[in-house]
Amino acid sequence: MLISPLLKALQPVPQAPVLGLAHFGHLLALLMAGLMAAFAWGGEAKPLQDWRWMDVAGEGGMVLMAAIWITQLRSSRPGGRVTNWLCLGLAGILLGEWVDVLDEFWRLPKAVVWDNWLESGLTPLGMLVLTIGLQHWREEERALSDQLLKRERLIREHRSFDAITQLGDADYLARQIALEQQREGQPGAALLMLSLDGFDSIAREHGLAEADRLLQAAGHLLILNLRPEDLLCRYAGDRFALLMPGAGPALAAQTAGHLQQALGSLAHHSRQGQRIQRPARVVWCEVDAEEPGAQQLLHLAARL
Repeated sequence: MLISPLLKALQPVPQAPVLGLAHFGHLLALLMAGLMAAFAWGGEAKPLQDWRWMDVAGEGGMVLMAAIWITQLRSSRPGGRVTNWLCLGLAGILLGEWVDVLDEFWRLPKAVVWDNWLESGLTPLGMLVLTIGLQHWREEERALSDQLLKRERLIREHRSFDAITQLGDADYLARQIALEQQREGQPGAALLMLSLDGFDSIAREHGLAEADRLLQAAGHLLILNLRPEDLLCRYAGDRFALLMPGAGPALAAQTAGHLQQALGSLAHHSRQGQRIQRPARVVWCEVDAEEPGAQQLLHLAARL
C-alpha cells in the first residue's frame, strides 16, 4: 500500500520553477554531491563496524522523504511565492539531514567546524522557512476557499468533483443534503435542477469539446447568480443541481425563474465563431427531512 504512492511520486512529471529556476532539483542534487565530495576530501572514512545503521536509516529516510515532498509539491503547484517558500524550507531540511547522513560515513578533524554549522543550522532554518511558507499557503487557501464556496460549501473532496465543470457530482450533493437534514432548529432548504433544451444536438453539430465548453460557461454563469451559502453541482449530462440552505418556497421559486432566464440568455460562441443558445428548463422542491438526498434528486430529474 505504501510502495505504490512512493513509486508514483518518483516518476518524472513537469516541475514548477523555484525562484525562477526550472532545474531546482538538479541544483539540489549538485549541492548534495558537493557536500559528499567535501566530506570525502576533508575527512576520514569510518570503518564498517562504526556505522550506526539505525541513524543511517532514520536520517537517510528523512532525506528521501524531503526529496519526495519537494517533487510532489513542484508537480502539484504552479510557481510563485508560496511554492518558493515551501520548496526552500524543504530544501533546507533535506540538506541538513544529508549532512547528518554523511557524518555517519566520514569522520572530519576536530578543527573543521563547518559541518557542525551546517548540521545545526540548515534543518532549523529550513523549518523556519517552511513555517513561513505554510503561513502564506494558509492565506492562499483562505482566498481560494472564498472563491470555491459555492462549489464546496462544507466539504472538500477532490475525488467527487466533475473534471469538466469543476463542480461537485451527484454523490457529493447527496452528502451535502444529508448534512443539511441533520441540522436541527434550522430553516428548511430547497433543491433546484436546471438543464438546457437540445443539449444533445450541440455535441452532434459542434463536437464534444464544444459541448464541454458550453457546460463550463453555464456553470460559471450560474455561480455568479447564487448566494454565498448556495451550492451548485453537476448532476449528470447537462443537468445542474442546486442546494439552497434556508430557502423557503418563495425564494426558491424566485431563484428558479431568475436562473432559468439567465441560463436561457447565455449566448455561447464556439471556437469557429458560431453562436450557441438554448432555452433552459428548471424544477425545484423543498428538501424533505426524511427522504435520502439521492432519491430526492432522482425525483427532480424525472420531472425535468
